[in-house]
Amino acid sequence: MSLVDPSSRAALAAESRGPVLVPGDPGYDAARSVWNARVDRRPDAVLRCRGAADVAAGVSFARDRGLTLGVKGGGHHVSGAAVPDGGLLVDLSPMDRVRVDPAERVARVGPGATWGDVDPETQAHGLAVPGGQDPNIGVGGLTLGGGVGWLSRQHGLTCDNLLAADVVTAGGDLLRATVTENPDLFWALRGGGGQFGVVTEFTFRLHEVGPTVLAGSLVYPADRTAAVARYYREFVAEAPRAARPLFGSMVLPDASAYPESVRGERVAIIVVCYAGPPPAGRRALEPLRERGDPVMDSFRPRPYVEFQRAGDSEGARRTDLRSQYMERLGEDAIGTIVAGVEDAPSDGATVFVSPRGGAETDPPTDATAYPHRSDAHHCLVEARWDDPERDAAHDAWVRSLHEALQPYATGDVALNFLADEEPPERRRAAYGDNYERLLDVKRAWDPAGVFGGPAPVKP
Repeated sequence: MSLVDPSSRAALAAESRGPVLVPGDPGYDAARSVWNARVDRRPDAVLRCRGAADVAAGVSFARDRGLTLGVKGGGHHVSGAAVPDGGLLVDLSPMDRVRVDPAERVARVGPGATWGDVDPETQAHGLAVPGGQDPNIGVGGLTLGGGVGWLSRQHGLTCDNLLAADVVTAGGDLLRATVTENPDLFWALRGGGGQFGVVTEFTFRLHEVGPTVLAGSLVYPADRTAAVARYYREFVAEAPRAARPLFGSMVLPDASAYPESVRGERVAIIVVCYAGPPPAGRRALEPLRERGDPVMDSFRPRPYVEFQRAGDSEGARRTDLRSQYMERLGEDAIGTIVAGVEDAPSDGATVFVSPRGGAETDPPTDATAYPHRSDAHHCLVEARWDDPERDAAHDAWVRSLHEALQPYATGDVALNFLADEEPPERRRAAYGDNYERLLDVKRAWDPAGVFGGPAPVKP
């Protein structure tokens, strides 16, 4: 029986408080849409969950009928793996509540929340958890895949700050996972993705941050890209943990906020957020700010929430990306990046390099399911555009530059940046030496493979 059959729909609706949407219903298309506008999958039905009981009802309904199950939180993963073709989509986005306990320094966050929901609530108390650098990024997906942001060199990955998770299992049960309760499941949730259960509430450790931080950008003409990459490399080598820099090549908006000489032009840019007191940040950033005579220096004390919003990706667009880690940013790699951005197919084609280090690399490799704990540089080649006729040109550019950088790659793969069409060896590499242990957890908690993801572990 098809799920779109009225009796099937009525059965699911009777078991849940949230609405059940089918093709043609108001809200159906919005519910199945994700950040990557190229993803156009059509589930048979969407359950808009209002709480954990709805999630359990949806999981049980799909499992008992042998339906493909998708689980969508923020919908920001480039693969769009959350949305199935056919089957049932469990949409968690209505579950976006954020509760902060400033005395205990914890936040309890619903699985449909984005970082744009979380940061204002935590910062009202001068607290924060390391989160995504785009307010549209979903809390759930980022955390379950590891999670890195401006605060990570100082305070670790997002998953390192997860204290507890309320989970609906493949059997439809609701339980709690911590280091002492269901510890194997808790271990897997911190970097193994959403393939072991549906988290219905995250409990995070919070840190004192801001609410004012020193942050901003240094902007240089595009012909200085190689030199600016070296400035970044040299600064990272000596930077304190509180400072997280990012080097990139991008086209600036044609806006009055930028000098006239670079408005609407491709530039080389270094962005830094200093998570400690601004006076200490000024001293730490002084050597970098004195390098190379930038055409713009926007470093100033500003609200952390404001700086987080600066990374707003502003809605769904067609997207392709590839990422990799490099142990060092050598001259050959820099030259490859420079040559690649010279052939960029549009203003939406970017390259960004950021460091992996500090608190991110303190835990042992097997402390959590997220395995990549050695110092490195993460290189993201990304393109975003609107015209479907330009798909081939952007895909070719992304993949060509990604392949050209392979000789300098460590082989580590970030689960949160795995695209839809990736070879099996890259999907396997996302888990490193933790793969076999993840297989054991999968056998214990989801042997039938009810839950999937961008890189499913398959016993």
